Parts: sequence; C-alpha cells; structure tokens
Amino acid sequence: MSRRRELLQLGPARIEVIVEGRGPAIVLLPSSLRDSEDFDLLAELLAAEGFVVLRPQPRGMGRSSAPPAGMTLETLAADVAGVIAQLDAAPAVVVGHAYGHWVARVTDLRHSACVRGVVVLGAAARDFPAGLAQALAIASDPACAQRERLDALRFCMFAPGNDPRPWLQGWYPQWRAAYRQAARHPPKDEWFGRSHAPVLDLQGAEDAWRPPGTRAELADALGTKATVQVIDGAGHALVPEQPHAVAAAIAEWVRRLDNPA
Repeated sequence: MSRRRELLQLGPARIEVIVEGRGPAIVLLPSSLRDSEDFDLLAELLAAEGFVVLRPQPRGMGRSSAPPAGMTLETLAADVAGVIAQLDAAPAVVVGHAYGHWVARVTDLRHSACVRGVVVLGAAARDFPAGLAQALAIASDPACAQRERLDALRFCMFAPGNDPRPWLQGWYPQWRAAYRQAARHPPKDEWFGRSHAPVLDLQGAEDAWRPPGTRAELADALGTKATVQVIDGAGHALVPEQPHAVAAAIAEWVRRLDNPA
C-alpha cells in the first residue's frame, strides 16, 4: 500500500497526517507522549482490509505545530475533526490508544457529525492501580537507566513475555506538562458516560491499567452503545503486542456498523 504525508493548515496550526489505503476512513490516535509512527503495521493491515487510514501527528510531534498555551482535549479533538473535514473523510471511525481514546471520545462529544464509531484501545480503568503512573514516567524518560526503563515498561505497558525494547524509543517527554494539563479539560465526568457513536472497547487481557474487575465499566456507563472485546497476550501497549488481532477486531467491528446482524 502506498503511504503519503500531508501537512494541513488548520487555522493557525499545522497538522501532519500520514495517509494510506482507500475506502471508508479510520483515524488512529496514539497514546500519551507517543506519535503516530507507532501504528505503522496496524495502519498497513487496516489499509489492506479496504480502509483509508489517517494518522494525525499529535501537537509537537512530526511536523505538527507545538502545543499551544492552554491546550485542552477540545483543542486536540478539533485537530482530529479538522483533519477529517479537510480530507473529506467524514464520517470516520476514530481509534484512540490509551490517552488517544480521551481525544477520540471528546471528538465524538464535540464533533459528532465527523464520527461514525469510536474504538477505544487500552483504556485505563477510571481508578487504576497505584504505581502505574509513576512507572510510565520512568518508562518514558530517556534520562533514566535503560534497565530501569525496561522494568517499568514490563510493569505498566507490556504483558509477560512480550518484548518492550521497541518502546525505549519514540517518546516526547518534553510535552508531558502540556498533555497532562490538556487531559483535565473537559473533565472526565463530562464525557465518560456519554457517546453519540457506537464504541468498541478493545482491551488487553493482561493490561495492568484495566484490572479484570473493571472490564465492564465503560459498557455499564454506555449501555448498548458499547461492545467489549478482550485481546489475549496483550497488556496496555496492545498495538505493538498483538497488531494482527487488533486489526482484525477493528475491521470486523467497523463492517458490522455497516451491516448489523
């Protein structure tokens, strides 16, 4: 599949978008402090399934503009909606990994005409276990010792037996404060229990951020709009751990949106 990069002007901001494939649109949004390059294989697999895959680079990553002062989840959601509109891709399925699912959910909340479905990848529980945020801070900090970072990645991101070494690279810790601040607005209570579009809650079976007792919390909040699916052999990172299973689950669910049983 051919892959190209476009640099879009969205008001005062520039947003780089990686585009490949043809067909109905799927937008991929990466997790906290990581960019859309994480999705190279997943995007290739989805394009092969007959979709056009759009990967906006988050603010401060790739050739996208730096985070503006006062950036919020609504800022990031407006970027996603602007990309969908400029590339004539509405309505699209918006897929968000970890932090990216917050952006996907707010895109659905504020720009519902752009969104026909939301896929949540590796969403943390509303109240996740202690120690994980601290481990993530170590894992994402190139100034920490490699052994310490690998231990942290195994603890908070990868299932036992999966190789965390590829995620020693690809972090943008310089934007930690900007993205942490953005996550507070709008508050989670405003969007967690609401959705215009159907939602697929795709979870890693060994995700430390999503203990088994929390598996149904999003479905409990959204009712019949939410579908829960668990991917074996995956932790919080999910996408690099089981890309083929993730691609198959997304493709099957999106097709069911068009052809419900």
